[in-house]
Amino acid sequence: MTKDFFVEILNQETSKPPFLCVEMSGNHMGSLEKALKFVNEAKYYGADILKVQVYKPDTITIEISTPDFLIPSDNDWSRYGTLYNLYDQAHTPWEWVEEIFKFCKKLSLPVFASPFDKTAVDFLETINCSCYKIASPEITDHPLISYCANTNKPIIFSTGLASMSDIKEAASLVSPEHDIGILKCTSAYPCPEKDVNLAALSVLREEFKCPIGVSDHTTGVWNCYASSALGAFLVEKHFRLDEDSSSVDTGFSLPLSRIPEIKSGMNGVFYCLGAPNLDIPEIARPSLSGRRSLYAIQDILPGERFTDKNIKSIRPSFGLHPRHLDELLLYGKSNRFIQKGDRLIDADLDGLHSS
Repeated sequence: MTKDFFVEILNQETSKPPFLCVEMSGNHMGSLEKALKFVNEAKYYGADILKVQVYKPDTITIEISTPDFLIPSDNDWSRYGTLYNLYDQAHTPWEWVEEIFKFCKKLSLPVFASPFDKTAVDFLETINCSCYKIASPEITDHPLISYCANTNKPIIFSTGLASMSDIKEAASLVSPEHDIGILKCTSAYPCPEKDVNLAALSVLREEFKCPIGVSDHTTGVWNCYASSALGAFLVEKHFRLDEDSSSVDTGFSLPLSRIPEIKSGMNGVFYCLGAPNLDIPEIARPSLSGRRSLYAIQDILPGERFTDKNIKSIRPSFGLHPRHLDELLLYGKSNRFIQKGDRLIDADLDGLHSS
């Protein structure tokens, strides 16, 4: 998929539902075969975009078991012991990443990546990665951000561990003409709905004047739907193969088979919103006939006064507006012969206030 696809989604009008970006992360069950199955099922179930993470354990930490590098016992990943062991288990071998990109191209599934250091960017350039995401923990890695910017590829920032000043600093490292997007994120795994804080989307949109989306780590779907209602251009969410219970991120990843449900919900919420006006839509106009209007409910002779025995506000709506009923009853008389079932018309107002 070319850079142009990501340029387009970062410059699209807000007249489309969010794109659903499927994050693979480490959910490949330690197998290239399973990784490619993940890609195939993501496409089958309707993913709009696939994202992978590109690092090696040696490029993200060091192999050591001193206290700073131990995973706390109350952490969901504590079973891995050290950061190195976790990233060794979680990373996607780079030769697999290349195969994933080739397979995505074959399936016409847009794909991009989060690089975690310059060597990852260099590698991704060799396989024509079209867009770079700066993951939440890398928001302060200014050299990495500048390196990505130098590729002139679109950049998407994630805010999960960032203050407003952090985001401003990161955004200042790319030129004003650079195509960027920002994803509101809370870096908790999983993240409770009460900590999502989607109200910040409007703050980010106002401050940075760029497309704003969401990186979701909840175990449910409400964040996706609310994001759609709030104008997100993209929702990124972690998924897993339905049979996967062993990969590192399965605890906050949804089965790929739920993609159609989520996309349907996001699309439904988006289209329910409509436009900020009270115009009657074309599809509802045939129902206007169901409103009331004034009709003769018995024959009325010329000169005869209008009464509640001979005119009435009833359906359909082809006669005079019901607003005229009271004045017709008080002051009106017929200036023509009106047959039962005839509409009252503008001319029937001519006799108002006459003796």
